[in-house]
Parts: sequence; C-alpha cells; structure tokens
Amino acid sequence: MAKVVVLGAGTGGMPAAYEVKEALGKDHEVLMVNEREEFRFVPSNPWVAVGWRESSAVTMPIEKYLNKKNIGFKCARIDKIDPHANVLISSEGEEISYDYLIIATGPRLAFDAIEGAGPDGFTQSVCTLDHAQHCYNDFEKLVANPGPAIVGAFQGASCFGPAYEYAFILDKALRDAKIRHKVPITYVTSEPYIGHLGLGGVGDSKSMLESELRNRNIKWICNARVDKVTDGVMHISELNRKGEVDFTYEEAFNHSMLIPPFGGVPAVANVEGLCNPKGFVITDEHQRSPKYPNIFSGGVCVAIPPVESTPVPTGTPKTGYMIETMMTAIAHNLKSVIVDNKPPTAKGTWHAICLADMGDTGAAFVAMPQIPPRNVTWFKQGKWVHLAKIAFEKYFMRKMKTGTSEPVYEKYVLKALGIERLEQDGHDK
Repeated sequence: MAKVVVLGAGTGGMPAAYEVKEALGKDHEVLMVNEREEFRFVPSNPWVAVGWRESSAVTMPIEKYLNKKNIGFKCARIDKIDPHANVLISSEGEEISYDYLIIATGPRLAFDAIEGAGPDGFTQSVCTLDHAQHCYNDFEKLVANPGPAIVGAFQGASCFGPAYEYAFILDKALRDAKIRHKVPITYVTSEPYIGHLGLGGVGDSKSMLESELRNRNIKWICNARVDKVTDGVMHISELNRKGEVDFTYEEAFNHSMLIPPFGGVPAVANVEGLCNPKGFVITDEHQRSPKYPNIFSGGVCVAIPPVESTPVPTGTPKTGYMIETMMTAIAHNLKSVIVDNKPPTAKGTWHAICLADMGDTGAAFVAMPQIPPRNVTWFKQGKWVHLAKIAFEKYFMRKMKTGTSEPVYEKYVLKALGIERLEQDGHDK
C-alpha cells in the first residue's frame, strides 16, 4: 500500500485528492493535510469584499466530504518538510509520513516586498477569505466616508484577473450605494498595458478592458511601481519601456486593494533543491520534482517563467482550469508509477478558461494553451459572463461536495469546445 499525502486543500488540492483516490483505488491511502478545517472557494472573494457574499456561502467542511470517498484528513499547519525521511512536521511537532507527496499549498503573499502594503499596512487584499472580510470592513468605511479609491496589482504580481474584477465590482457596489460620484477610482498596475494580464494579452483584451474602464470613468496607470504606501497616500513611479522612471505620483486614497506579488510558503521554499529562488516548486513536464521523484506539485506554488520581460516585473498567472489540468496529470502519473510500475507520461494541457465578473456584466477568455504561442485565443464580454460566474461558484462547490472532479457533463461540454485536460504524444486527451 502506498500513502499519498496532499498538502493544501485549495482549488487545486481538493480536486487532486479526489482524482488521485479514484485513480489509485482502495488499495492505497490518500491523506489531505490542510491548516484549516474548511475548504474556501477563493474566486468568490471579490464578492465577499463588498458584502455580496457571506463566508458561509463559499466555504465547506473538508473532512465530512473527503471521508465519503475514503480519503483521510488532518488539520495541521506544516512548518517543515523532510524529503529524505519522507516526513511532514507540523507546528505542534507531529510527524506525518508519506510515500508520495503532492504540494498544492498555494502561495505566500509577499506584502513585505512593498513598504506599507497589505492588511497589516494600508492596503486591502482579496487573496484570502480573511483578507476579503477585512476588505469589506474597509469598504463599509468608504461608504460612510467617500473619497478616492485605488485598485490594482503591485509589481511582481501574477494574478491580475481579481484586480480587474474588484475594480468593476467596486464601481457597481458604489453605484448601488448611490455614492459613485464621490469616489474617483484609479487602476494602478504593473502591467505594461491594460489587458496584458501577465499573458501578453489574450485576443482583444486590451481594447475591451480599456473601453470598459473608460465607460466606468476609471483612470489607470500602467508600468506602475509602488515605491511605498503610507496612511492614505500611495507613492507610485511610472516606468517607460527602458525601465526608467517617467513620472511619479502621490495618489491619495480612502480605500485601496492591490494584489501582492507571490512567493513560496516557507515550509516548501526551505527544502533544498525543491524550489527556485522565489520559493516556487520546480517541476518537469509531468509535474514531478526533478530532485525528489516522489514529490509532485501543481497550482500557484509551481514555478513558471514570465511570458515576456516587462519594464515592471509581472508574473504568469495560474488560472483555475490550468491548475486542474496539472492535478489531473498528477493523478494519472501517480497511477502509472504506483499501480502500473511505469514512468509518468501524462502532461496537463495548461489551457486557460477565465470568467471575470464586472458586477453587472463580465469578461471571459479562453487561451489554449495559456502560455504562448497559442492555438486558440478568445475574449468575449457580456452579461452572460456575470451569470456564468455565479453558476460556476455553485457548480464548483457542488463538485467538491460530491467528490467528482470532472463530471461527465463537464467533460463532454468542454470536449465539444476543444478544451481537454491532458496532452499526450503531442495531442490533447
């Protein structure tokens, strides 16, 4: 019997546990380890941040649903990984052994890279549920005391979708409160242009997102490096294409939400030879660590180089479906290694499907694969995306409760669109 431990119960780790258990069967053990007892659906955080969602609607107990599929659960914060002894060591000093480890921890939020950034400083975040709830408290203060707002992404950020979402959602929430005219909004981003998204743009994302910002009277500053944040003031340098400072700004704000740069969580980053200098796990094309063959990894914690060099550093996002393709590949590869005694062959397609809510409309894009050059790029806008995002939240939560990572109807609908999870021998599978 092999024991597979999944570290991290996020939007990658939960599907991974279900898929690996299904692939390996009853003869092998799967154990989920997570520092909290509940699963949290991160894509809904921008809604929580303006009071459109209660936390209870986007969380669920982990153990109850994993146990239905005979998957074990351990609530523990892991402070150290000993890859030579195949052991995780918790904050309580407990040792959790494994034969194979799947790292799906998500990122460390590197607010410390910018003076005054983050909920412990002067800016808000929607990267975690706790941060989103904190942001909502600050949003309520804005409603009570209207003034300028700044939304966007710090230098080094690699997750731009939620920043755009929050800018548009904030606009709608303020219009609903009938105080939008009292709150000038500025979008500040490290992207070289609006709609870059860390991907070099997708289809017509530049002109469509620029148009939407103009229609909502949201100004923007691109190639923006935030030098520091003080109480109510953001100090910004705008760089030119040579990386030289062109303009400087001291933008006042009553409310701000900027996505931080990501890094690796310490327990993972501190394992010698496992990660790159930023703490992201280095994997081969099969999501396997080259140094530790019994360690696999997928999701935001994986090392992916930037799509292109930009004047202000930007990272490559790991979108939800891209992460799911990684986890499907890991499940297939563990079956090959453990059950079939063969080397891994499965590769995730890394296709990107993104639904971004804009409050009363939305934008959707498909990039196949996510990293260029691409076979397909598609970017559309409309109210249907807003409705689809609401439906997807309920759909994904149901998937996690039923323990079905890819229901048959999802598989065949996406297949009809030419979107599949695995690539093998140069072809999607």
